[in-house]
Amino acid sequence: MNHPQTLIAALAGAPEIIIGLVREMPPQNLKRRPSPNKWSAHEHACHITTIDAPYLARLELMLSDPSPQITPMSATPEESAGALLNADLDEALAFYVRERARLVERLQQLSETDWERTAAHPEYSHYSVWIMFRQLLLHEMQHAYRIEELRLKKDWL
Repeated sequence: MNHPQTLIAALAGAPEIIIGLVREMPPQNLKRRPSPNKWSAHEHACHITTIDAPYLARLELMLSDPSPQITPMSATPEESAGALLNADLDEALAFYVRERARLVERLQQLSETDWERTAAHPEYSHYSVWIMFRQLLLHEMQHAYRIEELRLKKDWL
């Protein structure tokens, strides 16, 4: 197994990276979609801010249920249609910082055995607390990369 403290540190630092990217985005481009069915930087950022609570709920399920079953998550039809464009970005980012601190605090309490707890996930051959939170970080960084791509678009200057 990898080192949980390394993962926790990366998760703790993710908001600083993501908020920095968002703040570097020219304001006139924050809500600009690269195409009608692709999210804007604003939408990517607001989506990220909604993830910690469901992951904490999954964690508690995996720690308390002897045979936990995980339900996959995906963007809602409303999010895909542009509902996140109506979210207040500053409020969403402040919420993200608060929720991430709560998540990190909880992860710091886990034992080595807790990190190894498993659950059945319909999309994966195996799934553990470690894998779940590594995926959370990777998911965020995927959205961060999309924000970076939009921030650097030459034809949006």
